[in-house]
Amino acid sequence: MAAAPDQDNPPPRKLPRDARRSQLIEATIETMAQNGYARTTLTQVAKAAGLSHGLVNFHFQSKEGLLLETLLFLAEEYRQNWTEALAASGPSAPEELRALLEADFNPAICTPARLSAWCSFWGEAQSRPIYQERCGANDEEYNRRLEAICARMNAEHGYAVNPARAARVLRVVTEGVWLDMMTMTSPYDLTEAQATVMTAAAAFFPRHFTG
Repeated sequence: MAAAPDQDNPPPRKLPRDARRSQLIEATIETMAQNGYARTTLTQVAKAAGLSHGLVNFHFQSKEGLLLETLLFLAEEYRQNWTEALAASGPSAPEELRALLEADFNPAICTPARLSAWCSFWGEAQSRPIYQERCGANDEEYNRRLEAICARMNAEHGYAVNPARAARVLRVVTEGVWLDMMTMTSPYDLTEAQATVMTAAAAFFPRHFTG
């Protein structure tokens, strides 16, 4: 006798449209982590998602469309992550700076597959103009917030750093740690990654951060 359908966990083909798109994007992230940007195919994504090739075409029309939607998904996920971290932090500049820097190592977004997908997009020249056109405003917002917090550290706590340069260094260090975690043979864990970035913060704001 056939088992009754699980109402809480419908089979992939029965999922709502938005849930199926999310499922395909997650499968794309995993596939890119294994194969890279150029070698990812719709067939591989469909297999990873447990769906038919036709369903992938139905939702995204082409590989380029699927990869673009995956990039936009990752960019929005990243933006939501750091804005929510700031909203949940205390109001002081040190609290906000710590929350912003720690947000990049939230286990929900800092996974091996997501880091590999980001690396694939960063290394693919054709994705850069599209990213800048569609997501550049997100980066500018992040940079402005980080620079403004560094300026508040000066005003409220007596530091005298160049806010734009301090923000740039902290951003570059964070991105460098992400790259380290993607490419090292024996990558360090999230705790060590956060500690590395806090060491950079301590160079600018030693009374509030430790290396």
